Amino acid sequence: MTKKSWLIFAVLCLSILGGLVWLSKRSESVDVTNVDPATVQSASDKNGNIADHTFGSDKPKVTIIEYGDYQCPGCSKAAPTLKSVASKYKDHVQLIFRNNPLSTIHSNAFAAAAAVEAAGLQGKYWQMHDKVYSQQNTWESLNGDQRTNYFVSVARDLGLNVDTFKADLSEADRTNSRIKKKINFDKTLADKQNVAGSTPAILVNGKNVTNQRVKNGKITTDSEAGQVWADAESFGKLIIEPLL
Repeated sequence: MTKKSWLIFAVLCLSILGGLVWLSKRSESVDVTNVDPATVQSASDKNGNIADHTFGSDKPKVTIIEYGDYQCPGCSKAAPTLKSVASKYKDHVQLIFRNNPLSTIHSNAFAAAAAVEAAGLQGKYWQMHDKVYSQQNTWESLNGDQRTNYFVSVARDLGLNVDTFKADLSEADRTNSRIKKKINFDKTLADKQNVAGSTPAILVNGKNVTNQRVKNGKITTDSEAGQVWADAESFGKLIIEPLL
């Protein structure tokens, strides 16, 4: 095969691969044309009849939306910060968590999201959410049955019906499962809000504050400074309080 033939062959292969990736993403996406991602999403067929998971005020002045990946180290640091802030300002602040598993780099991210959603079907969403993040180092490298057994053990500790939990997990990867619909819906909203490529992505009243940094108690452009979402006190004073 000549050099030119190899080049043509390589271009064709890349085109086919790109097309397959595009088709895969398209098949998983949901039509959210008429959906406002900045608002709380009620249960519908599009999200598997699983509404947004919220924590804090039901009538908030400030809404925090996080798009997270359970295997993302940064997300595990952001999770307690955001819950702490939502607890402190519980009369005025609402936290919404949406799934954005970056499965191409985090092989267990989808399984973890499915486990948390399965717990949510039994009313223990936030309890499983917190456990999975706080014990990230325990499960992130597990495979197959080891991973499933870990999530089942947590479900048992939380008092869930283990048989039901296992059944929901086993169904989670099927296209029409409630859990997969919910995860795909969340991912599509992340794409609509232009934050699909990285986690955590944190929006406050629709404004992306993910990359804001803090130094000496002030928001700064210093790239060496800490991210504001890693510090509950700074996040509250500098991001939340000015909006109250």
